[in-house]
Amino acid sequence: MVMMLIWVFPLLLFLSVPVAHALIAAATLILAIDGRPVAVVAQRLYTPTQSFPMLAIPFFILAGSLMMSGRFGEHLVNFAKLLVGRFKGGMGHVSIVGSVMFGGVSGSAVADASALGNALIPVQKREGFPAAFAAAINSCSSTISVLIPPSIPLIIYGLVSNTSIIALFIAGILPGVMLGVGMLTACWLSARIRGFPATEVEGGWSKFRKEAWQALPALLMPVFVVGTLRFGIATPTEVSVMAVAYALLVGAVVYRDLTLTTVLRAMMETGVMTGAVMLIIMASSVIQWMLTLEQAPQTLAAWMMASLNQEWMVILAMNLIMLMVGTFLDLPAAILLLGPLFVGIATAIGLDHVQLGLMMVVNLAIGLYTPPVGTTLFISSTIARVGIGAVFKELLPFYLVALVVLGLISYVPAFTIH
Repeated sequence: MVMMLIWVFPLLLFLSVPVAHALIAAATLILAIDGRPVAVVAQRLYTPTQSFPMLAIPFFILAGSLMMSGRFGEHLVNFAKLLVGRFKGGMGHVSIVGSVMFGGVSGSAVADASALGNALIPVQKREGFPAAFAAAINSCSSTISVLIPPSIPLIIYGLVSNTSIIALFIAGILPGVMLGVGMLTACWLSARIRGFPATEVEGGWSKFRKEAWQALPALLMPVFVVGTLRFGIATPTEVSVMAVAYALLVGAVVYRDLTLTTVLRAMMETGVMTGAVMLIIMASSVIQWMLTLEQAPQTLAAWMMASLNQEWMVILAMNLIMLMVGTFLDLPAAILLLGPLFVGIATAIGLDHVQLGLMMVVNLAIGLYTPPVGTTLFISSTIARVGIGAVFKELLPFYLVALVVLGLISYVPAFTIH
């Protein structure tokens, strides 16, 4: 069954069948050919929907949608501009710092790329930045969101690998900050070499203090999430519900821009995003059952341990596979497919499952801005109205930063402390 899956699933993707539908169709076809009951597909589709921790996904998405629908985004951008806009390559730095801040609210790279891209790329172009460079910064910096709590990909990995979501959230903070600092450095060097401008920032300490105060409720969101989980006050699912209440409170009392229309729009966006993610989770459950039935994780782990004699080589091979898969599959689908396979390998070589989760998320996040199927790359290039090839060239120094961070996470466990 596994060999048939390796051929059928990529063929369906090549024929432009959506990932979830391709998974379901491939599983159904293979089970029918193998003479097994096809009804098991319906049963396996239903099983993952009964997970209580899975409720954290729609509630965190809703909390992010509520907070990003009002003036919150404007305050964050203004604060980031006052913080780093005065340096060479000012608006590029604003995009990166903004992504770190937005990551603590949305937990989604796609939402980050769309929200910040529409707000900042036109401004960057007016200030003299090449369109391709503006798109490159937006497409890569938006992936920082998948590491800063509350991260939707880390929740999905935690569920599929039975790893503590609390530990993953805490461990994701340092790598997220490392990515942000590395990208800021790459942006500053590019600005110095190519003469990109700083941003004129008006106002002194009083304005900075005002904007910091306005942005504070949003900046406290990741602190609230991590702190509540760290001290055992609530479970991730309960915290996600509390995050929605927090977002409603901030929008209604602090920013005072929350309306019934805004709430309904946020709920509709949440429904669409949750439906897309859940369909992939449900479809992947069928494939995971098939792989488990064939003992594919154990077989792959045994083969890699026998072929690659040293642990560092096994880790390198896992990274290369994840990088390759990430360029073709979207992040949630790739986590759901690779997670069960690589958890067994990690156990065999003594690799911490939290460390593996961060490796997987960073690897697959690189795929979000890498052709041929780079979601944030396509969003950013569309907003900037520039070709993918031109953006790819501008991304080269940022790829280097991401690979350095990936190497540190993979081989230095101290960088994934939890």
